[in-house]
Amino acid sequence: MITKRIIPCLDVKDGRVVKGIQFVQIRDAGDPVELARIYDDQGADELVFLDISASHEGRKTMVDVVQAVASELAIPFTVGGGINSLDDMKRMLRAGADKVSVNTAAVLRPELITEGAEYFGSQCIVLAVDAKWDEDLGSWRVYTHGGRKETEREVIAWVKEAVERGAGEILLTSMDSDGEKKGFDLSLTKAVSEAVDVPVIASGGAGNAEHFLEVFNEGKADAALAASIFHYKETSVNEVKSFLKSQGVNMR
Repeated sequence: MITKRIIPCLDVKDGRVVKGIQFVQIRDAGDPVELARIYDDQGADELVFLDISASHEGRKTMVDVVQAVASELAIPFTVGGGINSLDDMKRMLRAGADKVSVNTAAVLRPELITEGAEYFGSQCIVLAVDAKWDEDLGSWRVYTHGGRKETEREVIAWVKEAVERGAGEILLTSMDSDGEKKGFDLSLTKAVSEAVDVPVIASGGAGNAEHFLEVFNEGKADAALAASIFHYKETSVNEVKSFLKSQGVNMR
């Protein structure tokens, strides 16, 4: 049986970890290297590092911060934000990342997914999707540039195309639920999980341990990501994993 994963996320801006609500109202949450060390000690299964303003500001992910975080970790580490080319992927993987996450650049040029998968293997390529419900579309729409730009793409069609192109994992963020702490978007997560045959990481909305149970059971997610509830010590990775194990969830 496939084990479920708990993944803290470091949203980094100007070298500091930050957290917002629905991609705005950003506030400071600490030092990325210090938090990486804490989450490794707590038993996190993986860590995600997202340079949240890199694509919007048109610059590269901070290599020095990535190197510093990687030096503290014994767990898999995914880096995203401002990765626009094969060279950018190489730079991040050399700096210590195990996987790279692409969002904006992949939407603008889907061939980037194929190039990365052919060069590094699908296991290294994570497609990040920022999704928001669109009443007119009757489905979820893909957003880019840190959630600032609406695209013409529909989420389910896009994840299917990305997996065909070689994406090995989907990091799925519900913009509607992000930072609200009212639970993951179960309908979105379930729809994507059933549409593709690669692991889906649910993101956006975690407020307590029960929310992780829901997204694994009802949302069919393979992993669940959270930020603020861990950063502000409302709960810990250990506590969430202990609760899930007590509920019969097969944890890593």
